[in-house]
Amino acid sequence: MAVSKLLVANRGEIALRVFRTARRLGIATVAVAAPDDAGSLHARSADETVEIASYLHSEEHIRAAKRTGADAIHPGYGFLAESADFAEAVGAAGLSWIGPPPDALRAGGDKLEAKRIAREAGVPVVPDGDASERAYPLLVKAAAGGGGRGMRVVRSAAELDDAVEAAKREARGAFGDDRLLFERYLERPRHVEIQLLADAHGGVIALGERECSVQRRHQKVLEETPSTAVDPGLRAAMSDAAVAFARAIGYVNAGTAEFVLEGRDFYFLELNGRIQVEHAVTEAVTGLDLVEQQLLLADGHAIDLTRVTMLTRGHAVEVRLYAEDPRTFLPQAGRLEHLRLPTSIRVDAGVEAGDEVGTAYDPLLAKLVAHGANRDEAFDRLREALAEVEVEGVTTNLPFLRWLVAHPAVRAGETTTAFLVEHRPLEPGAPLAPAPWRAPFRLNLPAPPAAPPPDLAATGDHAVGTGSSSISAPMPGTVIRVLVAPGDRVEPRQPLVVLEAMKMETPLNAPYAAEVEAVHVAEGDRVAGGAVLVELKD
Repeated sequence: MAVSKLLVANRGEIALRVFRTARRLGIATVAVAAPDDAGSLHARSADETVEIASYLHSEEHIRAAKRTGADAIHPGYGFLAESADFAEAVGAAGLSWIGPPPDALRAGGDKLEAKRIAREAGVPVVPDGDASERAYPLLVKAAAGGGGRGMRVVRSAAELDDAVEAAKREARGAFGDDRLLFERYLERPRHVEIQLLADAHGGVIALGERECSVQRRHQKVLEETPSTAVDPGLRAAMSDAAVAFARAIGYVNAGTAEFVLEGRDFYFLELNGRIQVEHAVTEAVTGLDLVEQQLLLADGHAIDLTRVTMLTRGHAVEVRLYAEDPRTFLPQAGRLEHLRLPTSIRVDAGVEAGDEVGTAYDPLLAKLVAHGANRDEAFDRLREALAEVEVEGVTTNLPFLRWLVAHPAVRAGETTTAFLVEHRPLEPGAPLAPAPWRAPFRLNLPAPPAAPPPDLAATGDHAVGTGSSSISAPMPGTVIRVLVAPGDRVEPRQPLVVLEAMKMETPLNAPYAAEVEAVHVAEGDRVAGGAVLVELKD
């Protein structure tokens, strides 16, 4: 059935993005808002708004849909977007689910099962297994989710237990599922994903790739299409692999197959059964509205090949404006006293001036998307647009974004997932080596093993020295672990307290060898930014 009233089971910029397409199509909109989010922009922007207890309670969304007479639910991304149980419950309630079938979500969303299916479909995957079977470094990942939550890089056996415990806590809190998998960690790959559309009649097509290698905390901050690392032959091979996996799980609707790329070798990571944060760059070069495509596919339409074409137009690049420290990437909170966003490019914002930015949700404020006839033009337009942005009242990563889009390695298209540990944020970008020396080369000896990228957390702007020192909360949050007591001796970089904010954990470490003089917090305490947590002395 065609949708007449659509409830978006989400918040922020993605809810507003879905509302925009719904209105263009003449579809009435329903927002939901948790009690601590009732005054948010998305709650003020829909035709109707219903208060719910939590964005993670599936029954609350269904109740709100029934109460308002909505006939469909769009899950956005995050929260319940990839929950097969939620998709099943929506269907059982007689509502249309704007997403893939529950069985496809179960197969694609469970990383363990997805890797098994990928192998059987002939799609290359990163080697995995028990932690004891894998050499270090290895990657600990949540089996049921993504977005960087429940993910840890482990470089030695001594780090494993703490990493597993932290990953389980994050995964349980974000996805309600603390199962983990362990796989080989690739130090300097690229992260490249393929956008898919699939209909209920067996049609599956790939809409090209997105380059998403620039990341912090395993979360993307800059995305572009096409990728400078992908030529037509490689694009065809990766697209074929993505389509093969989608067919293998009976996928329907929009989805994204994610890969890591080393040279011309690529490995399947996962299939995200939802709209991606970065979908706007694909829209810019294809001219498609992917939310509209989701609605059509959910209504049983076949893919319209007269409108969906493999030809792309120009180049598009997107950056994410976050409420976070531009050097440490720690989330920030406060009231947006002033906000000026550019009008020269596409902006998908989830806030406006006067809004309160808290610590309960993702710190994404807006996405800025520039399109040009070629890559240089797209980046130039984005750089000019970023110069127009003004934000007061909340610390953001705006200085970092301005630095990023001007960095020589970014402008040359030579980034990997290690970019932000090899290039300190906001430090001047070192000039690139001459072109002939930027490609791999050797003299007469085998190349030494790749050194791990530097540990940004360990080399950040922490106090180093002796004497008295206070360890303060870098942002508001909840203390979830206290690892020391007064009188304990601690070593440099030893974790003292673990703080949780916006569903992410941040360990606060000792800056040097010292004795713990006082601990001012207990597990479960909520603390303000700047609050003294631990005091150290020689």
